[in-house]
Amino acid sequence: MNETLPLPGFEPQTEAMEFTPTRAAGLARLEAFVPRTARTYTSQRNYDFGPDRRGNVSCLSPWIRHRLITEEEVLRAVLSRHNPSSAEKFIQEVFWRGYFKGWMEQRPSVWTAYRAGLDVAMEDMARDRGLRADLEAAMAGQTGIDAFDAWARELVTTGYLHNHARMWFASIWIFTLRLPWEVGADFFLRHLLDGDPASNTLSWRWVAGLHTKGKTYAASASNINKYTDGRFNPLHQLSNQTDALIEDEDHAREPLPLPEALPADPFLLLITEEDGTPDDVIQRPPAAVLALAATSARSPFDVGETAQNFARGALQDTVTRARDHFGVDAHMSEGEWAASISSAASRAGVRHIVTPYAPVGPVAEALNHAAPQLAQAGLHVTQIRRSYDTLTWPHATRGFFGLKKKIPGILSDLRLR
Repeated sequence: MNETLPLPGFEPQTEAMEFTPTRAAGLARLEAFVPRTARTYTSQRNYDFGPDRRGNVSCLSPWIRHRLITEEEVLRAVLSRHNPSSAEKFIQEVFWRGYFKGWMEQRPSVWTAYRAGLDVAMEDMARDRGLRADLEAAMAGQTGIDAFDAWARELVTTGYLHNHARMWFASIWIFTLRLPWEVGADFFLRHLLDGDPASNTLSWRWVAGLHTKGKTYAASASNINKYTDGRFNPLHQLSNQTDALIEDEDHAREPLPLPEALPADPFLLLITEEDGTPDDVIQRPPAAVLALAATSARSPFDVGETAQNFARGALQDTVTRARDHFGVDAHMSEGEWAASISSAASRAGVRHIVTPYAPVGPVAEALNHAAPQLAQAGLHVTQIRRSYDTLTWPHATRGFFGLKKKIPGILSDLRLR
């Protein structure tokens, strides 16, 4: 963690966020924050001033996670205003998401292991009343650790937490409360507007010492006090024992699939919560558009209403824009994926389904589950991957530094510098 200090004379402004799940709202927030992505962001990004004072961070992650706005758009906007060196920290932050996505795309067993670990933890909860009570208290914000409890309530209420608070929270959950990390990661994934399988899972693993083997993130009272501007000071409440968790499984790296091309034949465009700007990557009009949600599949527990509403709103906004852009029938379905896709393809009179690439997570699981039935019906699914992902993911093989070195070249390849 870099020890940054606010700019001289800096007073955090009151700026509460409204997370409206539309592309227009994401673009408006981007435009408003671009002037702050250089010196201001560099000096203030680590401070969690509270939910009503978010002017020091972009809060763009919910829109980027659903790709209502894309990483490439964000980088282009920033570099149109600042040079790469002055906005270096913000640019790197954008690439962290690509790093996590690419890393887990090459090690999908990490997601499978997380899901299995969560199942084991649920079984333990069913047997152990004490564990269940401790977990319920943590998620309700009733542990007696004021900072942790405030963040738990903020997460459930707003669907957002400052990135620094997420690390503190995970560290306290794992090392002070001694709770299963998978349940904590699930708690985040159920409530975060930007709940992303790769970023969330790997961030929790990093705190626990599983991502970078043996290296943990230890929350300290002094660090929390400093970077919350004195709002919290959990002195003598945090454990000093932060030994890394261990696992038996070795997650071998798998090759990335080759990019696929748009089929020449007419097709049905499938929209999911993974990509809210399909018109940017699908260059030819489809015969029809279908949108399907996988938000409820994030967890075996109920997904938070705030996160559900944002994901649903993002899908609805995307459907509306796709209908207007392509000039074709577009609708959302609540049904089972294979049946819904087959029915929509039949109505459109096509045998090809095209969708923006679905990385490891619930959407990919839903597509994989539907694949045998779709194939039996003679339907072919093509996933179109963005150039940004194709350029970024291959460099996410070990630590972030490997990708960091490639950022100038990636920006050049994307014609952003």
